[in-house]
Amino acid sequence: MARIKPQALLQQSKRKKGPARISVTTILFYILILSLVGFFLFASYRHWNNRSSLQSENHLSTSEGDNTFADSKKSDLPGYAVLNTSKGSIIIELHKESAPEVVDEFIDLCQKGHFKGMLFHLVIKHYVIQAGDNHGAGATEDWNLRGKQHAITSMKHEAFMLGTSKGKHNHKGFDLFITTAPIPDLNEKLIVFGQVIKGEDVVQEIEEVDTDEHYKPKISIGILDVTLKQKV
Repeated sequence: MARIKPQALLQQSKRKKGPARISVTTILFYILILSLVGFFLFASYRHWNNRSSLQSENHLSTSEGDNTFADSKKSDLPGYAVLNTSKGSIIIELHKESAPEVVDEFIDLCQKGHFKGMLFHLVIKHYVIQAGDNHGAGATEDWNLRGKQHAITSMKHEAFMLGTSKGKHNHKGFDLFITTAPIPDLNEKLIVFGQVIKGEDVVQEIEEVDTDEHYKPKISIGILDVTLKQKV
């Protein structure tokens, strides 16, 4: 029996114990797989990050759009009213901030032509002139009753302020008062919703007309029409 030389056995042992070689193709395959996984993770991160940013921008744009619409709608409301009377024009600045509901009602009635042809039926010197359908001096007595029923806070009354009596109005009950002097005792009886900024001389001219014992003008003085404006 032939003997195997120790040197040959040593070489065979080294060949058996040596590590298996990995081919270049296998290495490239694993690199490709890792690259695809990394690209997929990066693409997913970018997608969700962009989606979150887009949703935030859309929400912000919607909120800004709503605010812009509300501000635009608010700014579209008339801020001034021109009372064209038989004695001349009286320009009123409307107080939308202090009496928004009354101003809205006044604007609505103006657009319907409610005040067209309305007469000043009560003229009290150094006090007030009144236009509306509540004829007679008894209208001033009605302020007490209506003022107690409605605790609506109105600004301090000065001369040349525009107001209406407190209480639930109907088309016939919305009367107009323009004060011709500071009248603190009317604070609980009228809702002030405007101020004369031009035409004080017209108010004073109406105040100076002759009246009977019931403070009713002896000549007809009325509102021809009312023009609403955003700016004057």
